[in-house]
Amino acid sequence: MKIETYVLGPVMTNCYFAINEDTKETIIIDPADKAEVLIQKINKETLKPVAVLLTHGHFDHILAASEIAVNFHIPIYASKEEKELLETPSLNLSVSLGKNISLTPTMLLNDKDIIKLAGTEVNVIHTPGHTSGGICYLFKESKILFSGDTLFEGTVGRADLPTGNLNTLLDSVNHKLMTLPDDTTVFPGHGESTTVGHERNTNPYVS
Repeated sequence: MKIETYVLGPVMTNCYFAINEDTKETIIIDPADKAEVLIQKINKETLKPVAVLLTHGHFDHILAASEIAVNFHIPIYASKEEKELLETPSLNLSVSLGKNISLTPTMLLNDKDIIKLAGTEVNVIHTPGHTSGGICYLFKESKILFSGDTLFEGTVGRADLPTGNLNTLLDSVNHKLMTLPDDTTVFPGHGESTTVGHERNTNPYVS
């Protein structure tokens, strides 16, 4: 899998393209904003989008999701635990932008689900804490984790927003993500990529 990163939106959110280089089938993770820019890049590279994956429902991760899904006729995947937050502007915080964004996912996911997209298996890991329905996506074959706002380089996500809980977040990080191999590359929702091993050794929130 080839990973392309696009930093978008008002709080510099990472949107990722996970591209099968043989087929150009592309999974879009957290299309944060600027749908027209992402669509232009997809068309310029003659990519073949197959799905949008959402790690959670905060506005800064979903602003371009609907437009991209409609444009390319592809499904939007999210945790079933996140459905209410995605559909409620006061919970997904889009009201802070003066917008009322309500997004209904096409496909609802559960913990430990495995979905096959772009020729690879994607493992779903429910990691509540930043939000109650936050999930991470593990591409086990490629040793890649998309961690959303659960785990960052050197820190973890906020837990003071709607449906967040710090103890739950720390439990998700320590008892779910830290069970992964050290050489798993972590692509977070904001900031630079890291590895599970680096976070295990240096992150003050890892115990």
